[in-house]
Parts: sequence; structure tokens; C-alpha cells
Amino acid sequence: MPHGRRAECVRGGGDLAASTSRLGCEDAAVHVLIAPDRYDGALSAPEVGAALAAGWGRAAPHDVLATVPLSDGGPGLLDALAATLDGTLHAVVTTDPLGREVPASVLVTEPGGPTKGPDAGRRTAYVEAAQACGLHLLGEAERDPGVASSHGVGPLVEAALELGVSRLVVGVGGAATNDAGAGLLAALGVGTAARLARGGSDLVSVTEADLDGLDAARERLRGVDLVVATDVDAPLLGLKGTSAVHAERRGATPEQAQSLENALGHFAAVVARVRPPARDLLSGTLLRPEREPGAGAGGGLAFALRLLGGRLVPGVDVVAEAVGLERYLAAADLAVTGLARFDWESLRGTVCVGVAAAASRHGVPAVVVAGEALVGRREAMAAGLSGVYAVAERPAEVQASRADPAGALSRRVERVARTWSPPPR
Repeated sequence: MPHGRRAECVRGGGDLAASTSRLGCEDAAVHVLIAPDRYDGALSAPEVGAALAAGWGRAAPHDVLATVPLSDGGPGLLDALAATLDGTLHAVVTTDPLGREVPASVLVTEPGGPTKGPDAGRRTAYVEAAQACGLHLLGEAERDPGVASSHGVGPLVEAALELGVSRLVVGVGGAATNDAGAGLLAALGVGTAARLARGGSDLVSVTEADLDGLDAARERLRGVDLVVATDVDAPLLGLKGTSAVHAERRGATPEQAQSLENALGHFAAVVARVRPPARDLLSGTLLRPEREPGAGAGGGLAFALRLLGGRLVPGVDVVAEAVGLERYLAAADLAVTGLARFDWESLRGTVCVGVAAAASRHGVPAVVVAGEALVGRREAMAAGLSGVYAVAERPAEVQASRADPAGALSRRVERVARTWSPPPR
């Protein structure tokens, strides 16, 4: 039993805001860490955590529950972090992918506070790019990655810099844009909005003159530790790149996806002429930022932030480190995570796989409770999960879960709890 560790530790069904030392809960049957992602379009990560805890608490009131909402760097990033970190939300007004005003915020943590990990001793800002360029901001008929712009992410970055932070984390997942972050660059003083903030399709005609100011923008961020929290490991270009894999879900036709690939390829070539890529010191090969895993995250937002000096890190790892996930796992007997849809794409870079990997390092089994589960048991076990439980397995259950997502989730996890936490003698 680790000494000197603390967790959000409560009796099942109790107040999740209470904080108690694990050593004060020694007679509990199981110490359960609840670390979910959000359920897209239904529940935020904190709401998912509360529903899981409520259901588990009813079935196993003798257990000790710790809730730590997580995110992969996409929509809901600030909700998850604000639930655990001691920070302040600063309101910002920015624009959506079509240039309409939308409210947003920046989360700032202060040095010298109770925050551990990478934020300790540094003023850190967290930016959720999806608040400005998220797919959820557009109606079905409005989705067109050829014209959607990341320009609105710029005011969020500007606001963070004006708050005097020395570390800036930008989560880039969930974007409706496919513009390689050109709109963001324009908002930060690179070229003009008329040339760079009109969507991915317009990048096919960009020239070197349109990137005037790139070095100045890099210089402005030189003293800031810029971390890019990516939700996918796709490069910018190629068969596994952002246009080929993700453009259609943003509203593009197959033909438009190919056109966007060409436009982003042209843009990357112009960038390479303006700012020639460095060479690997050992092999001498060129380090092409457009080929870096994760550069295609956020429709290429990660690529633009990489040009500004950012370093690409999987979003789930960034959040896990910020909230101290390893510390919670060291005091756990079981980890329970969750997401809306557990499918083949969930096997890479998602919260559930990140929790499973971290739990395995502590010898702790991990299970996932998903709205829908489309992955077989063998594949789930290969990802480090000891169990996968679907809230909805039949059409009638799907409709019921949509009508009352928190209630359906809570009732499902009651049955899971009876499997993993039998009553104490």
C-alpha cells in the first residue's frame, strides 16, 4: 500500500468531491479508479464519471471510488481538466469554422499551487481548439472542410499568451477543418486572412509571399513550451493522412478529399521552401514536419503548431500526466474507463487504450463501459483491456440509452460492479 498518496476516494455512492487518504479506507473490498472520456453528444467526461460512480456505488457501496475524467485532446478537454486541476477559466470570444462569433475559454493553472507533474512551478494554459473549429459547431448541411477555417483558434492562443503563461497546451482533436492550420497561422500574424483563412481548398494557390511573418510568429512563441495534444497519429499527407482518412467525416466527398490532399501537399511544399526542414544529426535525412505522426491531427492544426515550435504528444498522455493518473492507479485495484463508441479506431490513441496501458504498468486490470462496443474480445484483450461492456446491445436499448444516457450508463455499470466487486464477507 503506497504511503503519502492521496486520491478522490469515497465510499460508493458518496460525494465525489470529497478527498480521503486511501489508508483511511482499508476495509473496502475494491479500490476503483473511474477514468472515462466523454460520451460524444451526450455526456461530458465529468458527467460520465458521475454516472459510473453512482451505478457502481449502488451495487458495491463497500468499495472506494476515485473519479478522474480524461480526454484525448478533443472536445471536452477543458471539462475534464477543470474537474481535477486547480485552475481558472478565462472567457474568450472567438469565431467558428465559418467565421461566426462563439464563446470559448482558456484554462490557466498557477505555479506554486497544488498541481503536480508538468504544470508544477509554471503558469500553464490549456486551449481546446474544438471550441473554435470543432465539427460539433456546424450543422450537417454546413460541413465543408474545403471552406472551414481554423482562424478562430488564433484568438485562443493569443489570449493564453496575453495571460503570461510559460507553458501552452493546445488540444487539436475534433476539428471540422482541413486547412493544415493555415487559418491559425493567419490569426497569429502570418500572411493575411484573405489568403490563408478561407479553408483547405484555397491553399492550392498559396505562394511563398503568403507566409510572410512565419519567423516572427515563431519568435514570439520561443519562450513558451508549446505542447500539441493530438487525438490521432495521422501524418498531414498520404494514404494515412488527414485528408485521406478524416476529410469525408468532416463533410467532404471522395473527390473533394483528393482535392484537399493536393492543396495541403502544395501548402507543405511552399512551407518547406520558406522554412527548409532540418536534418537528422545521425542519419542526415530531412525531418519533414508533414510526415511526422500526429501532424494531421485537427485537420493539420498540429502541423501548423509544429511549425511554430510545438512538440506533438498524444492527447491522452498529456491529460493523464496533468491529472496524475499514475498516482491514482498506484492506489487502485481496478480501473474503469468509458467512451461512447468502442470500435476499431478506438484501439489507437483513445482514452480507454491509454488507461489500459497505464493500468498494466501497475498490474491493475482495466475494463471499458461503452455506449456501443464493436470490437471483439481478442482485440480488446490485445489492447490491455480485461473486459468490454456495452450499454446498448440491441436496437431497443440503443433508443433507451439515447433518451436517458446517464441513467442507462449507471444501470449498466451496476451489473459490471457485481461481476468485479463481490460483497465482502
